[in-house]
Amino acid sequence: MCLALPVKVIEVGRGPAGEMGLVDLGGVKKEISLALLDDVRVGDYVILHAGFALSLLDPEEAERTLALFADMNEPPVAAA
Repeated sequence: MCLALPVKVIEVGRGPAGEMGLVDLGGVKKEISLALLDDVRVGDYVILHAGFALSLLDPEEAERTLALFADMNEPPVAAA
């Protein structure tokens, strides 16, 4: 099973060829390759898989997806 996640780009132009970027996912920062995409900018959301940004993602869709992931991590509310 493969898992790709939406992440927010917080830095671009890293590495010798400028093809690396820094992304944030819930406070976790990771350097990834942006070599497969053109014109990635700080603030963009990308789909991350195996260390590579595969595609740009609509910011609203990214926020909805990240909210769903956050909901899955919250414990269920006990009935009163």
